[in-house]
Amino acid sequence: MAFDGITIAGIVKEMDEKITGGRIYKIAQPEKDELLLTIKNNGGQVRILMSADASLPLIYMTDVNKPSPMTAPNFCMLLRKHLQNGRIISVTQPGLERIVKMELEHLNEMGDICRKYLVIELMGKHSNIIFYDDKNMIIDSIKHISGMVSSVREVLPGREYFIPQTQDKLDPMLVTREEIREIFEKNSMPAFKAVYLGFTGISPCIAHEICYRAKVDSDKPIGDMTSEEISVLTDAFWGVAQDIKEGNFRPNVVYENKQPKEYAAISLTSYAAEQTTCYDSMSELLEHYYAEKNLVTRIRQRSVDLRRIVQTALERNIKKYDLQVKQLQDTEKREKYRVYGELLNAYGYGVEAGAKSMEALNYYTNEMITIPLDPTLSTGENAKKYFDKYQKLKRTNEALTTLTQETKAEIEHLQSVNTSLDIALREEDLVQIKEELIVSGYIRRKGGNKKEKITSKPFHYISSDGFDIYVGKNNLQNEELTFKFATGNDWWFHAKGIPGSHVIVKTNGVEMTDRAYEEAGRLAAYYSQSRGQEKVEIDYIQKKNVKKPNGSKPGFVVYYTNYSLIIDSDISMLKLVE
Repeated sequence: MAFDGITIAGIVKEMDEKITGGRIYKIAQPEKDELLLTIKNNGGQVRILMSADASLPLIYMTDVNKPSPMTAPNFCMLLRKHLQNGRIISVTQPGLERIVKMELEHLNEMGDICRKYLVIELMGKHSNIIFYDDKNMIIDSIKHISGMVSSVREVLPGREYFIPQTQDKLDPMLVTREEIREIFEKNSMPAFKAVYLGFTGISPCIAHEICYRAKVDSDKPIGDMTSEEISVLTDAFWGVAQDIKEGNFRPNVVYENKQPKEYAAISLTSYAAEQTTCYDSMSELLEHYYAEKNLVTRIRQRSVDLRRIVQTALERNIKKYDLQVKQLQDTEKREKYRVYGELLNAYGYGVEAGAKSMEALNYYTNEMITIPLDPTLSTGENAKKYFDKYQKLKRTNEALTTLTQETKAEIEHLQSVNTSLDIALREEDLVQIKEELIVSGYIRRKGGNKKEKITSKPFHYISSDGFDIYVGKNNLQNEELTFKFATGNDWWFHAKGIPGSHVIVKTNGVEMTDRAYEEAGRLAAYYSQSRGQEKVEIDYIQKKNVKKPNGSKPGFVVYYTNYSLIIDSDISMLKLVE
């Protein structure tokens, strides 16, 4: 799934139709690398979200507002100074580059009309939002790129703005049919590579689609193709280029196993119709697809410190556990020393002084064994030495058995916190996980700081049959759900033997349907370490049979005589209540 030049062409067409002639009403910078412009035009209002985030650069129109910091960043303040109430003259895309250029008109301090340009470059780690004047001089950018970072182009105030030519590719919007064929004929690489490496704005997905429309093998080298095959490939490419020029876009997403596999601004005819979902606009598609992905990316960035703390503690405890298990295995020979001592007391009276060993019948196994002796000690002293060894190893075994159980519980707790971090969708979810780590002693509460307000709530789903299902996002919520919220006859679900959420189905005295059991099981599978697997074993039992041992870690419970089911983790049929 690529944010390629064709996708941007679709976005530019929509933006040009919606916002050209409109005025910029508000400018916000919700994140350090993100802008949100509110534009009023023809009595309506639309927002443009643009992000230069290296991992998720994007631009689309949306109706959704986002909270902004109390103090606006410098770049945002600069744009407000120059562009507040400015008029949008045009929205264009240079060639089929991954660039959107907004031409803006505003009044300066003297009341004169000025032209400025706001450009967003959507190029992975090189993505940027750049503001420059009518003399192509950069006023400022959301990211400053010096010559130390890039030898191709500096992006700094006072530098000239230009689009770097880093690849020798042709613009599909400018070439003729004959030039396309000529490019193909000079090429010897596989067909799909010749398409996307020879022209700007073409992703591998679109290259495969062009080959499919031409009915040629996308992996077949062009050098092995007949003249007719090259002609058909040229025609297919030309047809796609004409659709882009004329603005004939058909935004669609292709699903595989109910997960989005590809999206494009043109029809992906290489996939079955039942796999494809179409959208009215490219912005609608991108907002739907990237909203959740962007949220997950941001939360992962915000949770980096917590993940590092958990991972460090987890690695330390795993090493400790491995050492304890090895030491515990070493104590297994303690019984041998006890038997040696008993046999020496029973048969040692006949051993000569200075003997280095004694053979005796082991009356536990009815076999003869050889007992090593210290020749400097008497038989009784050798027996005492073996009994002392036995007692020492016995005490060690008892201590290590307790310690290994505690360390194992700590490892399971930390693994469950890791799963909670994967489940977290909002910053308030992270606050509760951080509080759990503070309570557990992994993070020190800063002196004088009050406990942060907890606003995170469990997920609330409604089953197909109308049952309310609640899912804990972390261990503290799991405890709250199971032991304070749920009543005795409610049903409790959990993935068997792995970290995951407690899932509670409120029955309100009504007998649950088979479908409700399955859907609750799917939620337990989805919100566990086994998310994405086709077969996950789920334990379920009435809440009244779930117990919490005294002194156990948050979220840890015990239960017996439970039921089990094997289910997948697909929850697409369930409705999440906001």
